[in-house]
Amino acid sequence: MSTGRSATRMGPAELVQAAAMARRFYLEGKSKIQIAEEFGVSRFKVARVLETALERDLVRIEIRVPAELDAERSDALRARYGLRHAVVVESPADAEADTPDPENLGEVAADLLGELVTEGDVLGLAWGRSTIHMAAALHRLPPCTVVQLTGVYDAGTAERGSVEAVRRAAAVSGGEAHPIYAPMLLPDTATADALRGQTGIARAFEYFDKVTVACVSIGSWEAGISTVYDMLTEKERAHYESLGAAAEMSAHLFDAEGRRIGRDLGERCITVEADRLRRIPEVVAIAGGRRKAEAIGAVLRSGLVTSLVTDTAAADYLLAETTPAAHPALDRADPDGV
Repeated sequence: MSTGRSATRMGPAELVQAAAMARRFYLEGKSKIQIAEEFGVSRFKVARVLETALERDLVRIEIRVPAELDAERSDALRARYGLRHAVVVESPADAEADTPDPENLGEVAADLLGELVTEGDVLGLAWGRSTIHMAAALHRLPPCTVVQLTGVYDAGTAERGSVEAVRRAAAVSGGEAHPIYAPMLLPDTATADALRGQTGIARAFEYFDKVTVACVSIGSWEAGISTVYDMLTEKERAHYESLGAAAEMSAHLFDAEGRRIGRDLGERCITVEADRLRRIPEVVAIAGGRRKAEAIGAVLRSGLVTSLVTDTAAADYLLAETTPAAHPALDRADPDGV
């Protein structure tokens, strides 16, 4: 069976020349014109030699990413949901099948933020276990302002939660921190309105329209997987479930098709409004695990998220979905202006 390679053998002089040209092109970054001038041949001859070097296995090109990253699934997920960035991490071999948000997602998300955030940006962080893990893993960020986008799950745990995440990110970047010392969910709208008017909280809210990169978590509508679900009463949970609640992000609820529901809940919460989230150029969601997969799909269909860090367990479900997805990255201005 023919391999498609030329049957003509290359002599030693040809082999040496091809190796030298390949070294100049692939390792030293020289152009074909520069190589042609050096060897006294045409650039077309250089192109033929380089092509032959590949055919004869004189040169082998490998595309390699760290073992924990799944490049094929990442690219497929990005294209499937019209995302700007999608990074799929191998689910830990020792993780249980229903474990949500493996901790390695936070580490990868921290590296992604190091790429996305540029000097002078305003970075917004919403409450979530995955964003807290991400902040703890941060080791580089350009100088930027960091603002908290939601209140905390429990004001008594602020030092170990989103307040500390904001402080940590600001310390790494050397920028200002604007935390929110308030619970995420309040008993009524009047109390929430009163808190929004307090000086420190109002100052943080002033930055919401300036956020250029946001980091959020996603929860499925079940105990232990959604912060908001855990904070509500049984009666309230049943009410929102009757409306079709399937996912939660930053105290905003979505049905399976990505439509927002239960808008009254947001009026009782200290959180960035959904319309403001939609105007942020880059919104990165960190969420994984099979138990969260359907919720992740619902939030992606909402169009509020432009990038996703997830794992293979969730990615396999998302890639098998047949429901058309929104293309959020296409509806926003490119943060690099290109």
